[in-house]
Amino acid sequence: MKHRIVVLGAGYAGAYAAGNLARRLSPLDTEITVVNAEPDFVQRMRLHQLSVGQEIKAPRLADVFAGTGIRLRLARVTAIDPERHVVTAADATGGGEIGYDTLVYALGSHVAHRGVPGVAEHAFDVAARPSALRLREHLDSLDKRGEAGSVLVVGDGLTGIETATEIAESRPGLSVALVARGELGARLSGAARGHLRRACDRLGVTVVEHTTIEAVEATRVLCADGTPLASDATVWAAGFEASPIAAAGGLEVTDNGQIVVDRTMRSVSHPNVYAIGDSVHAIGDNGRPLPMSCGSAGYTGRQAIDAIVGRLTGRKVAKTKLLYTYNAISLGRRDGILQTVDGQGQAKPKCVSGRKAALIKTGIIKGALWGTSHPTLGRPGRKRRLVAAADAARRGSGRATA
Repeated sequence: MKHRIVVLGAGYAGAYAAGNLARRLSPLDTEITVVNAEPDFVQRMRLHQLSVGQEIKAPRLADVFAGTGIRLRLARVTAIDPERHVVTAADATGGGEIGYDTLVYALGSHVAHRGVPGVAEHAFDVAARPSALRLREHLDSLDKRGEAGSVLVVGDGLTGIETATEIAESRPGLSVALVARGELGARLSGAARGHLRRACDRLGVTVVEHTTIEAVEATRVLCADGTPLASDATVWAAGFEASPIAAAGGLEVTDNGQIVVDRTMRSVSHPNVYAIGDSVHAIGDNGRPLPMSCGSAGYTGRQAIDAIVGRLTGRKVAKTKLLYTYNAISLGRRDGILQTVDGQGQAKPKCVSGRKAALIKTGIIKGALWGTSHPTLGRPGRKRRLVAAADAARRGSGRATA
């Protein structure tokens, strides 16, 4: 019987992991299934662009995995049972259970409401394709009213900054404000903060600093000090948390739902489960948790792949680097910031800004899309047999099989 590897989620981390496992493991011994709710690959790093009306490529996953030997199951994961080694998924036919021997959990993250009343009912977000399209439709309606509408983006992390500047550039008829809990761009260097502030001034983004939002209503938000801020569209970008499915299934998780793993991305509570991307609480080489990012998805995915291949084929498990080296922030289509960080995760004094930074960010996005669209290309070309299968082959043929 083949070893069943099931990958939950086909975002940057999941698609990368599935393709590389298919590239490195023999199909004679393994069966790889990817479970994903959407039929298309979603470029999450560009959902803020989708929300303002730009057309974003969305390759069909059936085409992405065609010819790779990977099975695609279009279904929404509703539960996992790591004791029974099954995943429960719902699809158009009703769904059912999917058994596994090794599970790769890559369900990503969603907006964290932080217990703030009204966020779920009244706020928009750009954490998923449906919610980005919902915001897009609402922005269209504001433009059609013929009077200046107001957009309030809550949160000055990378998502909040990119969303506010993108809306301001693409929808100049709307009034855009960005709410920051502390100083705008507090985690950036002085040079980067200065450039960010100048970009907001150029685009007409009003910055509201040292402000906490305690409630969201249909046409306004309420600040902690009781001050109301008018808003025709409140975009919530005040943090992310992992899917609750892992915790509900009994896996050991952190307070924000991320799966606790060892250095090889293996669950500390269930050793046949690996977590990658936004779903994992991984400690980087600097001793700090890796941030939720596309870069972290690559590093954690690479480590999980090496661990799975090594353990299944009886080889030494390689340890890959787990780094956090920079933040690439777009400020509309022609401006940006590339902020490098030191070994402790602190911003270095210098940064790259302007058009050059925007081009670098574009290159990163294009590279990530190309890698996802070609999941089994690249080295190594040699497919490894699993330990039990290789031993049986050697006994039957009298020669080594790799």
